[in-house]
Amino acid sequence: MGLRIRLARAGAKKRPYYHIVVADSRSPRDGRFIERLGSYNPMLPAEHEDRVRLLPERIAHWVSEGALATDRVAKFLGKAGLAPMPVYREQPVQSAPKKKAQERAKAAAGA
Repeated sequence: MGLRIRLARAGAKKRPYYHIVVADSRSPRDGRFIERLGSYNPMLPAEHEDRVRLLPERIAHWVSEGALATDRVAKFLGKAGLAPMPVYREQPVQSAPKKKAQERAKAAAGA
């Protein structure tokens, strides 16, 4: 059984609110979970103290049991100092100009 610490959506239409839960990786996003570990309210300003609320001792317990955090939750844990901050590569790589377009831009800048 793979345990994940992830977001479960709650709240009304166009008013998102998420619970941070530990759940079996096979269970649905808003379905069965084992324990609620906090909440995330994206409607609040980024600097508001209640935007992300965590239970640090329970998160530490589940991480020691082998639970893995999803990308978004790992970012929350990194900002709270409960886990190392995840490393994201430079975005977007796919939409960068291709080789010929870069050569044309270089030629236009040099002329």
